[in-house]
Amino acid sequence: MKLTFLFTGKTETAWIQTGLGEYLSRLKHYADVEVLELLSPRNAGRMEPAEQNKTEGELQLSKIRESDYLILLDERGKEHDSTGLAAWLEKLHGSGQKRIIFLVGGPFGFSPAIYKRANAQLSLSRGTFSHQMVRVILAEQIYRAFTIIKGKKYHHG
Repeated sequence: MKLTFLFTGKTETAWIQTGLGEYLSRLKHYADVEVLELLSPRNAGRMEPAEQNKTEGELQLSKIRESDYLILLDERGKEHDSTGLAAWLEKLHGSGQKRIIFLVGGPFGFSPAIYKRANAQLSLSRGTFSHQMVRVILAEQIYRAFTIIKGKKYHHG
């Protein structure tokens, strides 16, 4: 199983790059991991939110194969505690999914086409995080889930 983190927009802040790098490095001990960053559309700052979502959605879809299992990071998605997330990921792994994509959208969320394509939606909190911060939180939570699956002493729950 390959885990793909598909991020909309570039990771620009140093502490986010450092934190993301730390957890991705740890996660690579448990899974095949790749990170894809999509550049923001040209003139994004002058686009209406719906137009930006549509343009980003087209870029996102160009990176997603028909066989991929697509999980959107979305505030309306399913919430799991850490052990529940681990169980869900283990079940996905057991179902034979070859590539799981965790998609973090841009500042205005996702286009209708992306929602239609998605297999699942995941929420990491009832609060809302910036699309930059969620990258580190997501990587840490996926790493935590794998340590739970493998019986390692990272999670103290």
